[in-house]
Amino acid sequence: MQLTRYTDYALRTLIQTALMPDGERLSVTTITATYNISRSHVMKIVQRLGQLSYLRNVRGKGGGIELGMPPDMINIGQVVRDMEANLQVIDCNSPGCKLQPACRLRGILAEAMGAFIGVLDRYTLADLLDNRHELIRLLALDEPA
Repeated sequence: MQLTRYTDYALRTLIQTALMPDGERLSVTTITATYNISRSHVMKIVQRLGQLSYLRNVRGKGGGIELGMPPDMINIGQVVRDMEANLQVIDCNSPGCKLQPACRLRGILAEAMGAFIGVLDRYTLADLLDNRHELIRLLALDEPA
């Protein structure tokens, strides 16, 4: 299973946002510069994360993005389910597979996907921040006072 870049960047955005010092907001420009991705791509991700209440998007002077809920309330498995358009590993109908009536592969892969998501469900954004100081250093963020 490989997550889409959309989900990958959504998770990175949540991590980077969670690392911001209290009272500071992250800008889309900072995210695009950090990961060298297009502004329009980041805007779509930030908008979707805001719709899902993972982020709070503040417009205007002093605006930016901040977490919409505490990191320990943001479940990684749920974020993946919310961001991925399709968690189906294979599509037996495109093109139609002659083995479909007797094949057990689809069920096995669905079980494997369930296990994958099940592991992600055991973690929150807070769990990804245990090495906060190292992450801050890698992203060249200012260390909170």
